[in-house]
Amino acid sequence: MDDGGRIPARPTTAEGEERPLKVVFASPAEHFTDAAPIGNGSLGAMVWGGVASEKLQLNLDTLWTGVPGNYTDPSVPSAVAVVRKLVHDRQFVDATNAASGLYGGPTEVYQPLGDVNIEFGTSSQDYSSYKRELDLHTATVLVTYNIGEVQYTREHFCSNPHQVIVTKLSANKSGHISCTLSLDSKLTHSVRVTNANEMIMDGTCPGQRHVLQQNETNDATDWVLLLVTAASSFSGPFINPSNSKIDPESVALRNLNMSRNVTFDQLKAAHLKDYQGLFHRVSLILSHAPAIEKTNLNETGEAIKITAERVNSFRSNEDPSLVELLFQYGRYLLISCSRPGTQVSNLQGIWNQDLSPAWQSAPHLNINLQMNYWPTLPCNLGECQEPLIDFIAALAVNGTKTAKINYQTSGWVTHHVSDIWAKSSAFNEDAKYAVWPMGGAWLCTHLWEHYQYSLDKEFLKNTAYPLLEGCALFLADWLTEGRNGYLETNPSISPEHSFIAPDSGGQQASVSYSTTMDVSIIREIFMAIISSAEVLGKSDSTLVPKIKKALSRLTPIMIAKDHTIMEWAQDFEDPEVHHRHLSHLFGLYPGHTITMQKNPGICEAVANSLYKRGLHNTMSNCT
Repeated sequence: MDDGGRIPARPTTAEGEERPLKVVFASPAEHFTDAAPIGNGSLGAMVWGGVASEKLQLNLDTLWTGVPGNYTDPSVPSAVAVVRKLVHDRQFVDATNAASGLYGGPTEVYQPLGDVNIEFGTSSQDYSSYKRELDLHTATVLVTYNIGEVQYTREHFCSNPHQVIVTKLSANKSGHISCTLSLDSKLTHSVRVTNANEMIMDGTCPGQRHVLQQNETNDATDWVLLLVTAASSFSGPFINPSNSKIDPESVALRNLNMSRNVTFDQLKAAHLKDYQGLFHRVSLILSHAPAIEKTNLNETGEAIKITAERVNSFRSNEDPSLVELLFQYGRYLLISCSRPGTQVSNLQGIWNQDLSPAWQSAPHLNINLQMNYWPTLPCNLGECQEPLIDFIAALAVNGTKTAKINYQTSGWVTHHVSDIWAKSSAFNEDAKYAVWPMGGAWLCTHLWEHYQYSLDKEFLKNTAYPLLEGCALFLADWLTEGRNGYLETNPSISPEHSFIAPDSGGQQASVSYSTTMDVSIIREIFMAIISSAEVLGKSDSTLVPKIKKALSRLTPIMIAKDHTIMEWAQDFEDPEVHHRHLSHLFGLYPGHTITMQKNPGICEAVANSLYKRGLHNTMSNCT
């Protein structure tokens, strides 16, 4: 794709010195969330940094449960008709209950790969001067500590060019590195040691834990260089792994052999050239960096100033350089979990230690996946969005079948959560998030924005427009005639939120019609289609007049009696005014249809809505 004229930049202070960007820890990790993440887009690890032992908790982005599924159900159209009639009659509680007829199956689950364990035979009580830091400039984790007069150093990074995790163990005195290496996994697996200094773990997904006591020992050496790689038989979302022609062991060994005769310095140089070519495109400077931030020492210079302390003191002592660090940490994570040719970033990026992670660690399409990729274009990481574009294309394939069978429409559809197999049908639990066929439409806004940043007409013509067109066809067919003369979405929800149904004795419901978010997303897609057609000379196609006519009949954004944006088409009572989602403000952000220039009155209502939700609300789904 067109690089959009990107110019690499070297982040510096106003004085021309490199900005320090380190996440610093003063102790080993005790929990998964304390460990430091590294990754190359597909392969990832959490570095725990223990003294008596080191653990690299491994992940591979293609390691999921399940196989390609059937995401259609011929019984859904009749269920849709029932729900629509109940909504039309304003029986919202009954409509919410009846919406279970629209449910599909569960999503599959992202799985952990396993652990590399390095045992040093050292008491964890007799060390000093411990430091563990993640350097965002170099995408490396450095662990240092002293035992007696010996300083031990570990350096970890995950190379995209060589597709390996690299760990170097060293000391400032010769003959002091002794360790035992082992592999383990919660999945069914076996481990064997070859005569080529290789440990190979084979396994299947999903499975149960099965540990074989295989290990490799290094005694009294000056340094140890550990290379870790992984591969799976995944061949794409439409091929059952049992039919795959990929031999994962051959792929993994090929990666190792590519790195076998390369020195550590050469591995690191290739890693830095690749990573910094992305990371150093953008700098953010909010203040002069004082010496205390440059050295990561406290005011007396006696101890490491750990990042957690900076976070805790931020409320009372605002630290602009911490904001810079947080901004660049987000870019670092995106580079580490999403690269051309990898899978789309999931709910946890690529880092997961559990067989049953929260919310399946799946890509959720009612804001989470989109949030992962919001930084790509404004933060000059356009390549990192390519997995999202590939994922949208896969969803369109399955979603075309779902639209045709489940909803008897043209185009393609997907709902609020998916997985590596591009699941396109609704989830199977609760209407307030399952009955939401807008997931694909929201994702498609990224396609038009990609063109706006790159001005790549070939991308617009060959990739973006066909996907936008299919999405718009579904939306046009999904709209129904409403009682008030507008075109409506029915059934419709505001993601993960409910309202007090009128005349129900205080019962909550979630299914109604034409929620503000639905209409805002549709308006965004229809405008993108019209603009795309103008660029491509397709304005006289049969689709564009149809879209323009439908656009003029969409429900306008309405203001409630308390002068906030109405979240639903009626001014329902909200049982959770501090709800974490701000779905009804989509038109302002991430959408583009509400602006101060065009809609000053609506913008005032947006501000009132934010205050009503509560400025203390720090949940991830705030904008």
